[in-house]
Amino acid sequence: MSDEAGSEVVPLDVDGIVSGKTTFGHRFMDPKQITVNGFEDYEAQLKRAFVVLNAGERADAIWEDAKNQAFANGLEVVEDAGLLQEVAGLVEWPVVLMGEIAEDFLELPPEVLQTSMKEHQKFFSVKNPKSGWIERFVTVANRETTDNGATILAGNQKVLFARLSDAKFFWENDLRVASADMSSWTDALSNVTFHNKLGTQAERIGRISALARELAPIVGADAGEAERAAKLAKADLSSEMVYEFPELQGLMGRYYAEAAGENAAVAAAAQEHYAPLGPSDDVPTAPVSVAVSLADKIDTLTGFWAINEKPTGSKDPFALRRAALGIIRLVIENDKSLALNSVFAIANDKADSANLLSFFHDRLKVYLREQGVRHDVIDACIAMDGNDDLGLLVKRAVALEAFMKTEDGTNLLQGFKRANNILSKEEEKDGVEYSYGADVKFAETDEERALFKVLTAEAPVIEAALKAEDFAAAMTGMAALRAPIDAFFEAVQVNADNATVRRNRLNLLSDIRKLVGSVADLTRVEG
Repeated sequence: MSDEAGSEVVPLDVDGIVSGKTTFGHRFMDPKQITVNGFEDYEAQLKRAFVVLNAGERADAIWEDAKNQAFANGLEVVEDAGLLQEVAGLVEWPVVLMGEIAEDFLELPPEVLQTSMKEHQKFFSVKNPKSGWIERFVTVANRETTDNGATILAGNQKVLFARLSDAKFFWENDLRVASADMSSWTDALSNVTFHNKLGTQAERIGRISALARELAPIVGADAGEAERAAKLAKADLSSEMVYEFPELQGLMGRYYAEAAGENAAVAAAAQEHYAPLGPSDDVPTAPVSVAVSLADKIDTLTGFWAINEKPTGSKDPFALRRAALGIIRLVIENDKSLALNSVFAIANDKADSANLLSFFHDRLKVYLREQGVRHDVIDACIAMDGNDDLGLLVKRAVALEAFMKTEDGTNLLQGFKRANNILSKEEEKDGVEYSYGADVKFAETDEERALFKVLTAEAPVIEAALKAEDFAAAMTGMAALRAPIDAFFEAVQVNADNATVRRNRLNLLSDIRKLVGSVADLTRVEG
């Protein structure tokens, strides 16, 4: 806090370190003691002593300088926000230096170079935008030197040579194995436990490949290719490169499958079957990749459900929520139709399908809420038959959500609820179900006759639309009911004195409930 003399020190003692108004500059470039006079003075004096206090400012300086040096050489720095934040936290006075990668390593896959340099030495990768290959690196020193960083760069390049020599050894060794026989890697996975109650990785691969074959025709993939892709998709888990850099699993599988002469669809599935890993991750679209990705995730979920290892609260050690959301996105974003219950039964008949489907519905609610669909609208669609077909369920929910935002939708809901309330109340009172079909010959008013007419006209339209899964057309059919239902309630007393007329009007309400109920369970939608 400021006073006339300049500043007042707030007395503090943290683990024996006492607060004061002195600090020091950069330990190599300007290590003298500094006396400060408030925060702005503190920041300004430190900068004069070669210490940039603000981490965001350090990060911006590093990134701008790295980009400029790369641009001057016709190259680009590979973006890595996490690495930038980490490096900015390691230096006080960032000095960006760009070095060369020895020619021996330029043919390593760019991802291998990038991962090795980042993991071991906190280097940024610099690529040639034309070829995509990584040709240089950027390192950040913590001081300026008289030789403009030449000695620092030379030391870094020496260590990098040793690191990349290891990576090159793994790569060349793995390529030899892959080119000879990738199945030796898969066989080795029979010694790797996936889960003590669910067997080895090799047993799991057997299940996934059988399931991928079953799923192939549903997603438009060749069954043989899907099975082959699933058998090889996890082979790279036995490779030396993935042992060294686990984050490269899948990607290395693609390189190795290509080297082994597998076709492009089978090789791509090795990389793509893990996706989507999160809500912002791209969803695979290639049919073989979709089949293997679905099989992988469905095997995981049905397996853990069979041994009763389900997520509880915030705990989800096997990422089962992520797997379910992945399946939902694979089906919806590829516009596929997948009946989950039958797939669960094929994958693992010991899994509790009803409970697992309920888990999927919960995940679907999260997914659809983010698309702007209300929870009660989703519930109205989940209550319908065929609710294990995710594609069908989402189409119905999206169409119903759009309909409920219209004036017709809002008013029809009120009319439906009124019809349903009267009918339910009278059925309970009379102890009978009014569902025997109303007859127009007992109609006494024009409004009744108009309602009969529109129900007769729209019923086949709505039925045909539902059969064709054209839910937008079904909602248009429902919209036509709105005005005649409103007019009916304005003009007609349902509980007429004449018993025959009353019964006929209750049966007419039953026809409304049945027709509207074939589209969605509107009793679950909040009025």
